[in-house]
Amino acid sequence: MKPHDLIALHFKYLKPEQKAALTRLGIRTIRDLLYHFPFRYESTDQVRSVGALVPGETVTLYGTLKGAKARRTWKSRTPSAEAYLEDGSGRVKIMWFRQPYMAKMTEGMGLVKVTGKVAGTPGKIYITNPAVERAEVLPTSSHESLFGGDTPVLFAVYPETKGISSLWLRHALERVMKTGVHETVGDLVPEKLRTDYSLPKVSTALVWMHTPKKEADAHAARKRFAFEEVFAIQLAVQKARAESARKDAPALVVDRGVVEDFIKDFPFEPTKAQTDAVNTILNDFSKSHPMMRLLEGDVGSGKTAVAAATAYALAHAREAGGASRHLQVAYMCPTEILAKQHFASFVEFFKKHSMSVGLITGKECYKFPSKVRGEVATRISRSQLCKWVANGEIPLVIGTHALIQKGVVFRDLAFAIIDEQHRFGKVQRHRLARKDSKEPHLLSMTATPIPRTLALTIYGDLDVTVLDQMPSGRKPVITEVVTDDTRGKAYAKIHEELSAGRQAYVICPRIDEPDPAKEFALQAKSAKTECTKLQKGEFKDYCVGLLHSKMTPADKEEAMRKFKENETQVLVATSVVEVGVNVPNATVILIEGAERFGLAQLHQLRGRVIRSTHQAYCFLQSESRTEGTVGRLKALTTAKNGFELAEQDLLLRGSGELYGKRQWGISDVAMEAIKNLKMVEAARGAAKDIIAKDPELKTHPLLAARVDALSKTLYGE
Repeated sequence: MKPHDLIALHFKYLKPEQKAALTRLGIRTIRDLLYHFPFRYESTDQVRSVGALVPGETVTLYGTLKGAKARRTWKSRTPSAEAYLEDGSGRVKIMWFRQPYMAKMTEGMGLVKVTGKVAGTPGKIYITNPAVERAEVLPTSSHESLFGGDTPVLFAVYPETKGISSLWLRHALERVMKTGVHETVGDLVPEKLRTDYSLPKVSTALVWMHTPKKEADAHAARKRFAFEEVFAIQLAVQKARAESARKDAPALVVDRGVVEDFIKDFPFEPTKAQTDAVNTILNDFSKSHPMMRLLEGDVGSGKTAVAAATAYALAHAREAGGASRHLQVAYMCPTEILAKQHFASFVEFFKKHSMSVGLITGKECYKFPSKVRGEVATRISRSQLCKWVANGEIPLVIGTHALIQKGVVFRDLAFAIIDEQHRFGKVQRHRLARKDSKEPHLLSMTATPIPRTLALTIYGDLDVTVLDQMPSGRKPVITEVVTDDTRGKAYAKIHEELSAGRQAYVICPRIDEPDPAKEFALQAKSAKTECTKLQKGEFKDYCVGLLHSKMTPADKEEAMRKFKENETQVLVATSVVEVGVNVPNATVILIEGAERFGLAQLHQLRGRVIRSTHQAYCFLQSESRTEGTVGRLKALTTAKNGFELAEQDLLLRGSGELYGKRQWGISDVAMEAIKNLKMVEAARGAAKDIIAKDPELKTHPLLAARVDALSKTLYGE
């Protein structure tokens, strides 16, 4: 029997729902379980009895939960939930403000562990908005050992899911650790690095992580595993970078005069940051290995103009030592809306320059210029577009993932631009590769501001160029947090802007109203209901439109057309407008339920109203007044730009929240480590040294296996 066979070795008698829960947590093997780390620790000196509570403390209580019910508070009529917790010393009220669903969630739980802050006054105390979980048994063997003794005991609290509690995981790990299987786990961090950075070996770190005797042990273990994972990621990206440097790419000769003439026709004066970015990319074109560059720019900083200038340069370049060969550019976008918008933008850029542009999505194809009317684009068949792309007649093709589907073959692809993809897999790049097996130069673009440490880690295989200037005349968006009580201020500003002939967005967290029987937990405004309500009420004198992801492509396009042409003055939408939607006349945005969106997502949504020189306004309506929510939204009102915001959000919530750790397959421990620049730089330096000496990791089999698994996650291999 293999030592890492989780189910066969230890959990043969699991219920089906428990097996499903473990799968949701990513636990399939003993190693997965050992690497399922606690997200915090509780100490027995924090555990109290009901009779010993003091206002102002944050405590953990064990007892029986009774009388859970939903109600409205007496004074403010705020929807809430309440219950009572009883132990041998008495009972205390539990209150969940603005969380009425907790009544249903906690109904019938019985013995529970409750962690929260004691509020109220002596004699009238209660626990406010606590975390609660079912507790089969007390965390130690007896009530006496829990509340007695001079030395506090630490016990781990794990990420859990329905069917598997933190307590269940703690007991499972106790059984696993008693077998000594943790002693057989291979150590990914070479001994020299452990010595250099004072890191414990893996078996010791696992003990300290799950059953620490003191907080210093848990901290040392977390530091070790943080370094391990960041080090493994750095190995993966440095290996990819080294492999890329060994690939062949077309070394190009660019006519700088042609590019300068093209840029002179821009309807605005390029910023120095844009000019520098264009020159950097053109310099990369001259190299015989593929450019791998990330262009990072805040919302409205002019990334599209940089893409247009470099695409035009590529189409008019020639390979070193040869003549022009119909070199081509592929521009991939994540959504059909964004692809169509970029197509329209590039048509404007190239109108005076006789350069053909194609558009391909899952539904339709277009070509500019039309052979009948040269100043407009025309719809064509997919087969015709593919024919013109294959023979090199169209030098620039914009599209969704339809670009890499079977049947789309480029004659001479030399440059791939990826917009808001954040990661473009090697498999997709190979599908776009030139017929002569040379790799295209790659430019990935993002408007999501990236903290330096994350750029060094996740994007370590890319060279990074930053557009850190905004076009002249752009004013910072005035951002304000409002509540239900102050919503009128947002409506007044919207009316003011509409009266001036401008337009507004209202963003809702969901499309439809929830089914009360099924979704009692989610009290959030829906786009459909809000659109109807605003049209009949607050904005009855204007046309209110609707846009969401479940609409047909034709209906989405019509909704956007009406808004762009000001037939619709107020657009009620979901986050479908987050990326790329460009309506310069829209100057105010109200985001309902702002606490339900990520901070980077809020920044992107706010970017919809920074498309002109008019003063823009953003109102964040929040249903929550918790300290964490207030602090997070306040950061959006005070940050001067997206880069500052990204650094603040990294400290407030962690990069896992900001960038979606699930898409990278990176643990919470590593994401927390990314806050530590010194650790990231140390891991990066160590990884570079190893790859320089052993590019294929042949002498490091454990690292090679880990890097291979990471590469599949990072690059889609």
